[in-house]
Amino acid sequence: MTPKNTKRQVLRISARGYRFALVVSRFHADITAKLLKAAQDCLRKHGAKSSDVRVVNCPGAFELPQAANVLVASGEWHAVICLGAVIRGETPHFAYVAAEAARGIQDVALKSRTPVIFGVLTTNSKEQAFDRAGGKNGKHPNKGWDAALAAIEMAALFQGLKSR
Repeated sequence: MTPKNTKRQVLRISARGYRFALVVSRFHADITAKLLKAAQDCLRKHGAKSSDVRVVNCPGAFELPQAANVLVASGEWHAVICLGAVIRGETPHFAYVAAEAARGIQDVALKSRTPVIFGVLTTNSKEQAFDRAGGKNGKHPNKGWDAALAAIEMAALFQGLKSR
C-alpha cells in the first residue's frame, strides 16, 4: 500500500563526520548531472562538508563498479554512491549493462564491507529517466537524493555496528 503523504521526508540523520565518494557515469550526462546535484544537495542539507565529498566520473554505468572498487579499497570513504542511467534501446544491450552494473555494485559492497549505493536509473525511456531525476521542473522526487540519503543512513548504521 502506498502512503498518502508522498512528500520527501527529511530524516533526522546527520552526514557530519562521514566522507562520501560519488561515482557518476558520463553516459546520459544530462540525466546524471541532475542526479549528482540532488545527491550533493542531500549530503549538504544533512551536514556534510564539501571537503568530505569527492566526485569521480567514469564513462558509463558498466564502469561504475570498477571505480567504486578502487574508491572503497582506499579506505577513505564511509560510503560510495554510484549514479548512472541505463535507458532501454532496440537491442538487448540494456539488459546486460543494467544487470552487470547492479551485480557489480553489489559485489563491491559485499566484499568491501563499505556501503556502496545503487543510484542507477534503469528506465524504458529518456522521459522516464528525466522524471526520476527530478523532472523537467524539479517537481518530481530525485533518485540522486534518495541514493545520498541511503548512503548517510548506511554509513551511520555501519559505524554503529562497528562500535558495538
